Amino acid sequence: MASKDYIQQNQDKFIEELLELLRIPSVSADPKFKEDVLKAAEYVKNSLAQAGADKVEICPTPGYPVVYGEKIIDPALPTVLVYGHYDVQPADPYELWESAPFEPVIKKTDLHPEGAIFARGSADDKGQFFMHVKAFEAMMAEGDLTCNVKFMIEGEEEVGSDNLANFIKENKEKLQSDVVLISDTSMLSLETPSVTVGLRGLAYMQVEVTGPNRDLHSGTYGGAVANPINILCKIIAQLQDEDKRITVPGFYDKVEELSAEYRKKLNEAPFDLHDYKRKLAIKEVEGEAGFTTLERTGIRPTLDVNGIWGGYIGEGAKTVLPSKAYAKISMRLVPHQDHHEISELFQQHFESLAPDSVKVKVTPHHGGKPAVVPTSSVGYKAAEAAVQEVFGKKAIPTREGGSVPITSLFQEELKLDPILLGFGLDTDAIHSPNEHYGVKNYLLGIETIAAFFKHFRKLSQK
Repeated sequence: MASKDYIQQNQDKFIEELLELLRIPSVSADPKFKEDVLKAAEYVKNSLAQAGADKVEICPTPGYPVVYGEKIIDPALPTVLVYGHYDVQPADPYELWESAPFEPVIKKTDLHPEGAIFARGSADDKGQFFMHVKAFEAMMAEGDLTCNVKFMIEGEEEVGSDNLANFIKENKEKLQSDVVLISDTSMLSLETPSVTVGLRGLAYMQVEVTGPNRDLHSGTYGGAVANPINILCKIIAQLQDEDKRITVPGFYDKVEELSAEYRKKLNEAPFDLHDYKRKLAIKEVEGEAGFTTLERTGIRPTLDVNGIWGGYIGEGAKTVLPSKAYAKISMRLVPHQDHHEISELFQQHFESLAPDSVKVKVTPHHGGKPAVVPTSSVGYKAAEAAVQEVFGKKAIPTREGGSVPITSLFQEELKLDPILLGFGLDTDAIHSPNEHYGVKNYLLGIETIAAFFKHFRKLSQK
């Protein structure tokens, strides 16, 4: 493919352009970054236009806009719809970053001897969706674009993609395609490439516990009035039993019990538990009894506290009995679990655990459905062939613990099974300080995406 030569000749350019995008702090969760999120949308629009896309536009939504572009070379040819998101997670806590989160730097690491790009959004998802833009540019420049292509890059994925469902419903004809291609997942390693075929869903909640009507002196009132932080910790402790099973009544009612054969196949994926613990600097893993680490992160639901606060947390001491305590809690869901139903069950259970000495408030934030995609489709086989061509190895199908809510939305609204062709690693620290993305991963991803187009056209014509 001529595009492969173009990619190799323009590696430095492709890297520098990604760094420019990463310098834009497009944090969708924090209103103070609103102008930066819009600036990122403009950057994506300009990048698509410069790469050769037609009808490039910024499509307004009630929230942040969707960037759309297309290149229809022949209506008779198959069409690939590319999805990604230009918004990123908050970078807090900033003090834990070794370099500024929005001033990307390239550093060599043990896992990335060729270098990794350290910046918020480098792996999730700017570095990954930008691979598609650069692959498209290469194919256009060399005249070997083999399929029609449409781009839909949104700016609200990190806050639940609340406006994307309506956008898709209102633009079904515009988005009509033969396959959806998404790079917002990871692979096992560059030595053991994989393609994700399953994602968990999400139910995200905020809880508030209120005791007295104001902060009190802990000496005067301590021991006589309920402490909301103490109560909150006690309630949280009751959300799981000794076997780390979630205690919410009805939580497991729709969880599919997979066969021993399927679980055996899942555990055949290369995995070194000792190395896993070493990289995380932990002595032992923990999770639901009766399941392996791969099963716990791929096929089982979870409940985790993502943040907890209340009272005095400044320097020094302040003897206060706080009026309020808060926590953010997320539940990862597996196929057949509905995030609306689970949110309601959680709220009922949490409220039932609260003593009369406090008041509680449970607020659902956002959620998404789990999804499993087949390995028998033309799209999956094209991805498999592309990985084989570039990596020289057959891709292993894997289930991933994260959530990409758009996946099930594509299945329901466009009747398409997305191909989850991600190139990140589970060590990329996405959503955490020091997020990074391997330079080699980025460049190989661009090459693999270009190869996907070639194989998808070839397989679609059989």
